[in-house]
Amino acid sequence: AGHIGSNLARLAIKNGDDVIISNSRDPETLADLVAELGPHAKAAWAKGAATEGDLVVVTIPLKNYQTVPVEPLEGKVVIDTMNYYPARDGHIADLDSGKTTTSELLQAHLPDSKVVKAFNSIFAGDLISTALPKEDPNRRTLPIAGNNAAAKMAVATLIDQFGFDVYDAGPLREG
Repeated sequence: AGHIGSNLARLAIKNGDDVIISNSRDPETLADLVAELGPHAKAAWAKGAATEGDLVVVTIPLKNYQTVPVEPLEGKVVIDTMNYYPARDGHIADLDSGKTTTSELLQAHLPDSKVVKAFNSIFAGDLISTALPKEDPNRRTLPIAGNNAAAKMAVATLIDQFGFDVYDAGPLREG
């Protein structure tokens, strides 16, 4: 329900989807955002959002990735928007050494989910202000990365509906 999550919720609702938002606090703390988003939005605890969601967005500080509920996300497409900021997240040796990527960490935590890296290369406000129709020659391109072709196609379709072209950067290792 932060900057990226709330703007993705706005775009999803604009495109006719229902959304379930959560944060690290009680769902009641999201009452104002839910009221703003309207009847196609509701708030839930993270586990409830993970259980009910079809496409689930993880947009939290990277240092908290191990709090993402595992079982409710089994078999689901999980969109990872996280970026590594050592000043906020602390140093993570495997990231500092280049041994792995943020999305590979999340994929290891969610072994039965289909993680796709997306929406991590754009400022939150730009999601709303720079989305353009498909035929516009100034339409921005957002990269994605993932290990599952069907999951990447689902995320690419969503990004296109939100007003952006998609560049497939390859597997999660390239995310």
